[in-house]
Amino acid sequence: MSAEKKKLSFTLSLSKGKQFVHALFFLALFFSSFVVVAEEEHPVVILEVRGTIDPAQARYVARGLEQARERQASAVLLEMDTPGGLDGSMRRIVQEILNSPVPVIVYVAPEGARAASAGAFITLAAHVSAMAPGTNIGAAHPVQMSGGAVEMKITNDAAAYIHSIADLRGRDTAWAEAAVRESISSTAEEAREKGIIDHISSDREDLLRQMEGRPVRTVFGVASLAFQGQPRVEIEMSLMEGILHQLAHPNLAYILLLLGIYGLIYELATPGAVFPGVLGAIFLILALAALETLAVNWAGVAMIVLSLLFFIADIKLPGYGALTIGGIIAFILGSLILFPGARIPGLRLPWATIGSASAVTAIFFLGIVGVGLRVLKRKVTSGAEGLVGAEGEAKTDLLPEGIVLLHGESWRARARVPVRQGDRVRVLRLEGLTVWVEPVKGEGRLL
Repeated sequence: MSAEKKKLSFTLSLSKGKQFVHALFFLALFFSSFVVVAEEEHPVVILEVRGTIDPAQARYVARGLEQARERQASAVLLEMDTPGGLDGSMRRIVQEILNSPVPVIVYVAPEGARAASAGAFITLAAHVSAMAPGTNIGAAHPVQMSGGAVEMKITNDAAAYIHSIADLRGRDTAWAEAAVRESISSTAEEAREKGIIDHISSDREDLLRQMEGRPVRTVFGVASLAFQGQPRVEIEMSLMEGILHQLAHPNLAYILLLLGIYGLIYELATPGAVFPGVLGAIFLILALAALETLAVNWAGVAMIVLSLLFFIADIKLPGYGALTIGGIIAFILGSLILFPGARIPGLRLPWATIGSASAVTAIFFLGIVGVGLRVLKRKVTSGAEGLVGAEGEAKTDLLPEGIVLLHGESWRARARVPVRQGDRVRVLRLEGLTVWVEPVKGEGRLL
């Protein structure tokens, strides 16, 4: 091969090598672009809080904020409609929001929703707060059964807490304190005018458009909100959180408690029924789980149990209705003080529920349980147990074995003393299919 051909071949090889390198380079750029896109994906995480603020709701919000951090979300949109709830659960949610590196937007929606009581604290704690038209916020006075100095102390603590939250977020501290001390409430328009919230938006997407590019300060510093092109990821309550949230309702907890007590007492009154006892145990466990998630006054539980003891005592030791009347009064009082948050709509036992439960309880104990206890006291007259003490006639001589007639049936019998045919005998005990008998007084004689 000539030198020129060798040179041309080398040039072609070099050119192909450069093309291969270029191809690899562009492929690397192509795939790296997907990596960059994936790394730059910062979704908007959406949480929904509906109903009473309870431990299940607090657990759900904490889990949602944790997932938002793991996903490097651009923001968390917490859509809320609540009448209020438990102080401990509210404070946990507020702490989670204040310490979240991901901006949290609390949106009181849909139209007609509210952020009352605990909901007002949570709304003020948000990095950005917004409301839908026709919503309201406020009425954050703490609800307690105690009064006087103790209630004043609790109110002062709540007022100081909401003041510090509003001051941290640059919101109207005077309004915040008034919401606690005077239970004032404001519409969405009034809240925006007073600087309590930042936006009024008709829906989620309208809210996100309004906030595009807005700077917010988190525990990691100042960041600009950017939502365009980012996916929306909704996180729902887990099955266990949903069950606990549904159980954390006074009406349901109250009914489960009563059903559990009814089942167990009915089983004790009529041993062997089994099914009522099993159901009663299940209902009682569910009731305890529900009461654990609520601010329950255990003095109310004790009063209800005391009322049931009055009912049982009146059945076993008739007191001409006095104990029954005392039981009804104790039952109603226990029901009234069972839940301290009686002024919060979501934590209230309606009078209709209390009245119905009181009537059903009185009927249950005076009727069903009363019959069961009377049956237990009645002497057994059938079956093997019914033979003990029964009297019959010797069909044959008992020396010491023979046949006796009991309740129209012939039984194999044994006697300690000889018994003549035709004598009256009384059953002492039953051993297998043989009855042990003795002669009725004056009937036994030597053969």
